[in-house]
Amino acid sequence: MVGHYSATGNDYSTPSSPTPLESFINIVYTTTSSLSHLICGLATLVYPKSVCSLFDSLQNKLRGATSHHYLDSHSHSHGQVQVHSRSSAADLNMADFMIQTPPVLQGPSEKERKYDRQLRLWAASGQAALESANILLVNSGAGTVGVETLKNLVLPGIGRFTIADQNAVTHQDLGVNFFVDDSWLGKSRAEACTNFLLELNPEVQGDWYPKTQDESFHLDHFLGSSPTFTMILYALPLPQDQVQLIRDYSHQHKIPTIAVHSVGYYSYFKTSLPGTFPIVDTHPDETATTDLRLLAPWPELLEFSQSMTENIDNLDSHEHGHLPMVVILLHYLEQWKQAHGGAYPTSYLDKTTFRKTVSEAMRTDNPEGGEENFEEAIAAVMKHVVKPSLPSSLRQVFDHVHQDPVRTSAINLVLIANLCQEEITSGFWVTTEAVKRFYDEHGRLPVPGGLPDMKAQSNVYIKLQNIYKERARQDVAQVLETARSLPGGQDVDPEQVELFCKNASFIKLINAPGDTTASLDKLVEQELANDEMSAFAGPEMPLSLVPLYLALLATSNTKTASADEIMGFIGKAAPKATENERYKKTAQEVERAAGSELHNISALTGGMVAQEMIKIITKQYVPIDNTCIFDGIDSRCQVSVSTSRFSLNPNRNHRPRARPSREQKTILPIRSKKSKTMRVVHTSSKKNIQQRGFAGRHRPNY
Repeated sequence: MVGHYSATGNDYSTPSSPTPLESFINIVYTTTSSLSHLICGLATLVYPKSVCSLFDSLQNKLRGATSHHYLDSHSHSHGQVQVHSRSSAADLNMADFMIQTPPVLQGPSEKERKYDRQLRLWAASGQAALESANILLVNSGAGTVGVETLKNLVLPGIGRFTIADQNAVTHQDLGVNFFVDDSWLGKSRAEACTNFLLELNPEVQGDWYPKTQDESFHLDHFLGSSPTFTMILYALPLPQDQVQLIRDYSHQHKIPTIAVHSVGYYSYFKTSLPGTFPIVDTHPDETATTDLRLLAPWPELLEFSQSMTENIDNLDSHEHGHLPMVVILLHYLEQWKQAHGGAYPTSYLDKTTFRKTVSEAMRTDNPEGGEENFEEAIAAVMKHVVKPSLPSSLRQVFDHVHQDPVRTSAINLVLIANLCQEEITSGFWVTTEAVKRFYDEHGRLPVPGGLPDMKAQSNVYIKLQNIYKERARQDVAQVLETARSLPGGQDVDPEQVELFCKNASFIKLINAPGDTTASLDKLVEQELANDEMSAFAGPEMPLSLVPLYLALLATSNTKTASADEIMGFIGKAAPKATENERYKKTAQEVERAAGSELHNISALTGGMVAQEMIKIITKQYVPIDNTCIFDGIDSRCQVSVSTSRFSLNPNRNHRPRARPSREQKTILPIRSKKSKTMRVVHTSSKKNIQQRGFAGRHRPNY
């Protein structure tokens, strides 16, 4: 009802009938008010933003229309204007019925849009680690490879970097370094590179040392007065005293370092990790992490399987064709177990026979001529019908002896004991001990909880998935309880325990490489033997790149060296290499380069170094263990770990799903059958490599 209030008195006049328009507005307002409450309640589950906002907007407009003050066009006998206020009954106590609108869902932030691709690789935790990193580059020589590495760290958003470089910009820098220009000639190269790098990403902070060209370069004073760095990258050649200073600093503060050296067409980089370096989030192939525990089922899983297969022969075609693969295998494994005295099919012959049994149970009297779920079960026999076992990588973690890699002569024994105790009580090792006790008690690792795609009805698949997830949660809870009871376990992060249990079979433990000079002779001896085999193996086993590494190692502390000086160094480290022709020609090529860098070789090397640094900073994926050598002439690289060798072959067929960059699409792994090697071969065009500096010179014949 609409009431009329007089502007000249307190008398309440007789209510008049509402106009047709007012009646229509009242009806629509009341209807939409109730309807908005109903739809908002339902839509909150799906579209809390769009639907509720629409109805709230409509309701507010209608409320304004019915509460609108207007001038009545009809005057009364005293000629005074009547002011009327029309108010719908639906407005009464509206606050009691209004439902608070849920908070508006925000889209991705600017940072999330900016880093969208890399967040898919290492997630928010990895990005947070990257943004908190503080990197030091100790630059020298031509200085290109170190700056190119920083470029690939600034773009993904490291927190802060510092360049320590005592050199000034020269004309030679203008030809190989894109982060200087002629306006910086004669000025600090560290400052110039810092300024240009910061233009790539405003969110990154950068600094340089020395701050003025008149200031002396004292690396020890700078390291002592600076906040602790997350990682140190140093570009060779550097004086031996500075290299030793960096190593001592890294041992003292337990931080990783990477040495990189690029000369002409050759380069290498070497990682040095502090103590033992565990990687839990190794990002294994999703299919490899599936562990169905078919030979070690728990009661809930068996009960679920038996309830579905209790009358399997009498199921109709639809139900029989939608039995999950796991249920099928558990059913026929139970039959096999009863027929074979409680033994499961573990040998290849038994699995072949069991697979035939499952195949014979598949119904073929249908239009498809078979059942997809049974075909999935048949294909899964060899992979998933396996006993629970302890992977060798995890056994290495369980058996690891905690010790500091620094020689006892270089550090006080008491300090070593403290460092070892700190390592033992760290979150990773506490969780390791808890998982080890879990394995000793149950004879199996915690259930990962994942379930692969399979043909099944949706409700059945969800029930089966929940069974695996619930078992995984129970196992994680037991491991966490055990960890809490251990020294230092009160601070263990439950999320880290869950991640450990999920990836337990794929955890990688990398030990810091020690002094490799003593093992170079043995390394060269094995490489020479492998090279003899390469003559018969062909492109499947290319020649070793260790000659490149030794030649560059000879120039680690000096910018230039003659071929005789390089061969003299190699002869001391590996006497058997002095008569090898490849070593001599490699030494001649390094002498010819005279310490110069080629930009494209340094840029490619910088990309590889940055990738390894990101792995170490985020503690995700598996970084290389020790040294990576790159040959820009043959476009391939080799990773050397003590006397082990890894390589890649470009001649195998490989069709990438997406077209990667030239620097990435050559990393194609192949393991040689004739040697414990895996090499990395870069298949980019040699034409693009010959762009600067050495483009017009001869290509060495080796």
